[in-house]
Amino acid sequence: MIEVWDPVVRLGHWVLVGGFLTAYLTEGEPEWLHTGAGYAVAATVGLRVVWGFIGPQHARFTDFVRAPRHALAYLSGLASGSAPRFVGHNPAGGLMALALLASLGATAFTGMAMIAQEGEGPLAPFMGPAATASVAIVSPALADDHEWSEHRDGRSGSETGEGWEEAHELFANLTLILMALHLFGVIASSLAHRENLVRAMIDGRKAT
Repeated sequence: MIEVWDPVVRLGHWVLVGGFLTAYLTEGEPEWLHTGAGYAVAATVGLRVVWGFIGPQHARFTDFVRAPRHALAYLSGLASGSAPRFVGHNPAGGLMALALLASLGATAFTGMAMIAQEGEGPLAPFMGPAATASVAIVSPALADDHEWSEHRDGRSGSETGEGWEEAHELFANLTLILMALHLFGVIASSLAHRENLVRAMIDGRKAT
């Protein structure tokens, strides 16, 4: 038995699972729990991306990111019972890891962009009402029409917030689907290669 998954990978994996499910199931109530879980996911995604370049061998993207044809060949072999075993991520699992990181990152970003429209969160200085006001160019002919201007700005902000909310829900549902597919793949690979991949992600150890 050798250590394949280092503590950063293992802890990050379970933080992403727990953080996403917490945020998804709470649906914003209570808000502090939903946003807190979202921040945990965002921070972990950022750390995992960095770790993919500077971490140990099996944590690096160069170790498991392969062309889609390799993933298809592995899945075909898995179906026929001839798929080779990999100590680290198999080609399909590697692409799924990238897809999950991208989808989780997009979910977290759109969530922060959504609350930024209300002047809250880390993106508020860049995407919130204050940022919008600082770059707005008001036509002199309409400068005195305060009622129209306020109506226009309020409507625009509402539409922008609704757009980010729809995108947030889209990526959240996409992430849930990817997680289900990932779980199915873990079960299939565990059975095919007669190893417990879930336990390996807990203690970090796999057979050579």
